[in-house]
Amino acid sequence: MKQKNRWLIALSAVAIHTSIGSAYAYSVFQNPLSEKLGWESTQVTLAFTIAIFILGISAASFGQFVEKNGPRKSALLAAILFASGIIGSGVAVSLESLPLFYLTYGVLSGMGLGLGYISPVSTLVKWFPDRRGLATGMAVFGFGAGALIAGPVAAQLIGSLGVASTFFILGAAYFLFMTLGALYIAKPPVGWAPKGMDPSAVGGGKYDIKGTQDLAQLTAKQASKTKRFWLLWVMMFINISTGLMLISVASPMAQEKVGMTAIAAASMVGFMGLFNGGGRIGWSSASDFIGRSRIYPIFFAIQLVAFLILPNITNVIAFQILIFLVLTIYGGGFAVLPAFIGDLFGTKQLGAIHGLILTSWSMAGVMGPQLVAYIHGATNSYNLTFYVFVGFLAIAFITSLLMMKDIKRVKALNEKKLVEKAS
Repeated sequence: MKQKNRWLIALSAVAIHTSIGSAYAYSVFQNPLSEKLGWESTQVTLAFTIAIFILGISAASFGQFVEKNGPRKSALLAAILFASGIIGSGVAVSLESLPLFYLTYGVLSGMGLGLGYISPVSTLVKWFPDRRGLATGMAVFGFGAGALIAGPVAAQLIGSLGVASTFFILGAAYFLFMTLGALYIAKPPVGWAPKGMDPSAVGGGKYDIKGTQDLAQLTAKQASKTKRFWLLWVMMFINISTGLMLISVASPMAQEKVGMTAIAAASMVGFMGLFNGGGRIGWSSASDFIGRSRIYPIFFAIQLVAFLILPNITNVIAFQILIFLVLTIYGGGFAVLPAFIGDLFGTKQLGAIHGLILTSWSMAGVMGPQLVAYIHGATNSYNLTFYVFVGFLAIAFITSLLMMKDIKRVKALNEKKLVEKAS
């Protein structure tokens, strides 16, 4: 049997993630749905909130399914669920049924999002033991940048064919691209290693450029009982909440704080998607050199400084630079996560552990946007929101330092066991 090309495996993962990443272009449907069907903007937004919540829950629920059935079957099921949800949304719009829209776009496509997100990741880590960060960064870059493609395409289709037809066409296209990606993706053969890398090094856990070794090879159940699992969960929850808070109010915030026009603010939102995607490649690649445990304290330190400056910003350019910087970290956090999970818990059940950690996404998807909306409604200003998140980011920074301390502790224990075994 011919050896699969690992770069085509990566391209297959990108095809899957770019398709489901189109969810970030949902705002394109906001006004057309309200205008056509008379639904309130809060009702339309709720469908997206449900989808993101279900994403995290289904990522955790489907984790064991991915480990048991492999990436191909999992990705094919994700294609069916996601495409059915999008096509079903077209049916809901045609019938003018809001409950059906919640069921199709919110629940069904949300399940496809969660399963499609985790399906290729653990496989990519195994294909790129020498470039863990880069590999996972490439995949989730697709998720971050998917809106850049889907947004303009959807807007054009809505203008010429209507909302329902747009959902039908996009659903069929996503199914095609996700299926093509799923059919090629596969686990590497047992004992496989990239050229120039000792297969025994892979088996022993020496994975990235720096030659670092996995702390352990744990199941999802074992991992969830460790201190470092919950430290990582808290770090991801705060990082995602921070990013989603900015994403949810970026346009009105830019107009209110620095006087940007609606058109200029909309352009800024488009560029945010680019930095979200670019950060996934940049930060994840950097983590291969710097080390995953050192990346997260850097993330939170940068965001702390940015959020202390933002309340006093009046310059348009400075405001956008800080927002774009935070968005690279939002995307980078997602990209570094799978490789970091491999470092901490091994690849034994990486997909399942990844799914459990992504429940933080579900919680953050509710907390971040809701908190900023509540504070702005009460104070008629975004400034207090920044200071509240400074507190959260300080907690995250301390948590990331505790993570580094815990990693050192586990490494010392591992070395002690090796010495005792040798003697």
